[in-house]
Amino acid sequence: MNSGLMMLIDGRFPAGGHTNSAGVEAAVRIGDVVDDATLERYLLGRLETTGLVDAAFAAHTCALVDPTEEELAEIDDELTARIPSPALRDASRRFGRQLMRAGSGIWSSPTLEVLATSDRGTHQPVVLGALVAAAGGTPHDAASIALHHLGTAVTTAGVRLLGLDPLSVAALHARVGRWVDTSCAEADVWAAAPMAELPATGGSLTDILAEDHAGWDARLFVA
Repeated sequence: MNSGLMMLIDGRFPAGGHTNSAGVEAAVRIGDVVDDATLERYLLGRLETTGLVDAAFAAHTCALVDPTEEELAEIDDELTARIPSPALRDASRRFGRQLMRAGSGIWSSPTLEVLATSDRGTHQPVVLGALVAAAGGTPHDAASIALHHLGTAVTTAGVRLLGLDPLSVAALHARVGRWVDTSCAEADVWAAAPMAELPATGGSLTDILAEDHAGWDARLFVA
């Protein structure tokens, strides 16, 4: 893996990832996540639903060669259709804008140039796929990084919100990583598939909690 891709994996990359709990903050509040075991269950649930969607769209975008503005808008619209919660849509575009600001100062490509013209902002997985390609990565790399970002968001939030042992949470993340490695075998299929055939898995509780979280007067995370 080249140094550019390692930067995208690093949680210290200035793209706002530290403000994303991937829904853990709301799950902690209702008592759904209380310890290592429930955090691991939550993470696997997110990876198998919204995580697969993010990974597939990142892989698909990474494989594009000189896409038009219309093609990229269609990808963004397809992903929007898979995110029922308006709050999650807004958060995804916010994280996408932050990632674009950080990445476009380092890498350049025709795809990034087109994405930069979007007035509404682009979903984070689409931006990630474009940046991975610009950094010399593959669709498999894009899918892996997308799932790694989700895993890091969930586990870091668990430590910050519940005071869990960072060492045991790191072990949890490593265990779940084996599932990630297996799932990313589909990256080449996602890269070549028509957009309408990309995964559309999701969970109603994820969207309900996101809408509730967006209305809090005080919160530690954006989402």
